[in-house]
Amino acid sequence: MSLQLQRVTAEDPGQDPAAGPAPDAAAAAAPRRGRLRALDGLRLVAALMVCFYHYAGRGGDAWKAWGQTPALIFPQLSKVAVYGPLGVQIFFVISGFVICMSGWGRTLKSFAVSRATRLYPAYWAAVLLVTAVFALPGVVWKTVTPSDLLTNMTMLQMPVGADRVLGVCWTLWAELRFYLLFALAVVLPPAFGREGPPGATRRRVLAFCGLWTVGAVLADASGGAFLKTLLMPEYAPFFIGGIGIHLVYRFGHDPLSWGVVAVGWLFGQHYAVKGLIPSSHAAHVFQHRSETVIIVIVTLGFAAVAAVTLLPRVAAVDWRWLTTAGILTYPFYLVHEHLGWVVIFQLHQRWHLAPYAVLALTAGSMLVLAWLLHRLVERPLAPRLKRFLTMVPKAPVR
Repeated sequence: MSLQLQRVTAEDPGQDPAAGPAPDAAAAAAPRRGRLRALDGLRLVAALMVCFYHYAGRGGDAWKAWGQTPALIFPQLSKVAVYGPLGVQIFFVISGFVICMSGWGRTLKSFAVSRATRLYPAYWAAVLLVTAVFALPGVVWKTVTPSDLLTNMTMLQMPVGADRVLGVCWTLWAELRFYLLFALAVVLPPAFGREGPPGATRRRVLAFCGLWTVGAVLADASGGAFLKTLLMPEYAPFFIGGIGIHLVYRFGHDPLSWGVVAVGWLFGQHYAVKGLIPSSHAAHVFQHRSETVIIVIVTLGFAAVAAVTLLPRVAAVDWRWLTTAGILTYPFYLVHEHLGWVVIFQLHQRWHLAPYAVLALTAGSMLVLAWLLHRLVERPLAPRLKRFLTMVPKAPVR
């Protein structure tokens, strides 16, 4: 996820210049290519996987929204929807690809500003919107305290222990840690006077992937809470796999880059199985997942990201509606869960509409809301936030 809205092009990955050849003598910079519209579409597919899990593949608040377990309302669909959380892992693979792309040729400040302007405007709007809706009369979900609401605006509510406004924000916490590690290990080194252009280089990226993989494995083995929080052994393989795919995209096929992808996939399927086949007493699980199916979906996720970026005919797809799909993904992902439950409760329990009609109307309304958030919030606020963050302070008057 990444979960964040990003313009996916080889020459302008984050709507900021990201040019600059790699310093490795044996590796030429990537050729100029068009926008990867198919990757935009894949991002929305991953978001819809998570959406239908929240609506039809779990208990808890979904049970409250429908008035009974979705397993009884959707006896067949729920068996598929329970695999929806794997959309997050696919997001992380995409994020590894795009963040590596956007780190090429950037200074640390440029990289940080690009991430902030991508994430925060829609996020702030979603937090305020969900809080406002939950405060309406007749809504059965509760708002957080004013203090926790303010803490949520930082996007760091999870590490400091505040109640979350958005259930999906745990994935943003994982993304922020990935950005931090990538910035410190890959983007930052030139700031210390080392030779080479600003931003990522093939050598630094390969070293980062190797060290992160080893560090994540050791962190998991040690059981140390700090190391596991920092190095994220359960999510690192997906980010690393996406980075490996980008190396192939930028520099061509070679054993080292494909080795990074392979190691990411091998560890990724392990952690996906470990995380998605919980103990049988887990209250929110009403359909037992198959280990084989999880492995297949993880494999297909890696293969899909590789296909839409590396296969010339797929990468060259120029369907403009896919760009719209990519634009909608991040705001849709932010609002679909909690606001979707409010809509489901209203349509199904109060208006008594048929379940599948409710499912379609809810998902459709969240896509419309995502479009409004993009037009009314992201488009006007992101450029203003960027200008604010890149302001040069005036010299003091003496």
